[in-house]
Amino acid sequence: MRRLTRTVAAATMATALALVSACSSGSDDADGNDVGSSLEQVTYLTSFGNFGRDAYAWVAKEKGYFKDAGFDVEIKPGQGTGSVIQTVVGGQAHFGPIDLTGGLLQLGNGDAKDFVAVAAIQQRTMAAIATVDGTGITTPKDLEGKTLADTPGSVVRNLFPTYARMAGIDYTKVKWVNGEAQTLMGTLASGSVDGIGQFVVGQPTIEAVTKKKAVLLPYSNVMQDLYGNVLITSKQYATEKPEQVKKFTEALLKGLEYALANPQEAAEILAKNAEAVVPAAAAAELQLMAGYVRSSNSGTALGTLDSGRVAKSIAILRGAGALKSDLTPDQIIDFNLAPKA
Repeated sequence: MRRLTRTVAAATMATALALVSACSSGSDDADGNDVGSSLEQVTYLTSFGNFGRDAYAWVAKEKGYFKDAGFDVEIKPGQGTGSVIQTVVGGQAHFGPIDLTGGLLQLGNGDAKDFVAVAAIQQRTMAAIATVDGTGITTPKDLEGKTLADTPGSVVRNLFPTYARMAGIDYTKVKWVNGEAQTLMGTLASGSVDGIGQFVVGQPTIEAVTKKKAVLLPYSNVMQDLYGNVLITSKQYATEKPEQVKKFTEALLKGLEYALANPQEAAEILAKNAEAVVPAAAAAELQLMAGYVRSSNSGTALGTLDSGRVAKSIAILRGAGALKSDLTPDQIIDFNLAPKA
């Protein structure tokens, strides 16, 4: 009898231990595979709020590209180039896209340091001034005497003096007021400002919000050879974890490629994760962005960066008097980590 009692007790204890073990391993999936325990926790910032142009990050997460690369990614809305740089360098985020020209201005003028670009998102700048019919703005000269809104760290705002000089207008005659990424279009719709800093792909969303025809003044009309957004990380993370940088970049670009090929699905994925997203407008943004992401050389892989083109961008900024100090391409780009052409 004692032997039976000891046997039952041992079996009960084994069952209890098994249950405790099962409950404590909440990261295991139904097949017994360990989920999440080996994933690196990473924070990613979007470039500017949650618009269609940034949907590719949500696609990479939804499709499991980040997970397959070994990352558990939290995506947060960014507030423009200056803010993204500060947040990444400050250690509150690991990765984020910035406008490369804006990054050059920040670095060359001593406003930021300790970050590196590791991949191109867009091969051409999408920076622009956006307005709507009825404001009297149809050419750069019409901006004089007008009021524009943007975030303080936006590349559109910070690059505006250079754009104005090259477009032949007096930038001191244009007033800027502060705004936030997600509320700029509403500010334009209310009529409290004449225009806003925006990317050219924002046209469908502007028209959806304002119910008016959008008018855009792209910076690329007067400034050639400028890249658009690039993916950055901190110099510390790039130095300490170069292979992780490559894996993350590959996963993100895979999401970008999928989003461009499936804009409607990508827009719906974004809408599931971000409030106030209009899927039709977000999909249209992605369709417009495709021409800026893919290189004119069809054989060039997504994400590549060319040292010669970056040098031309630096020369443009130097020639316009926008840079206090000279730079070389490898001061802002880690070509060892960037995708190869």
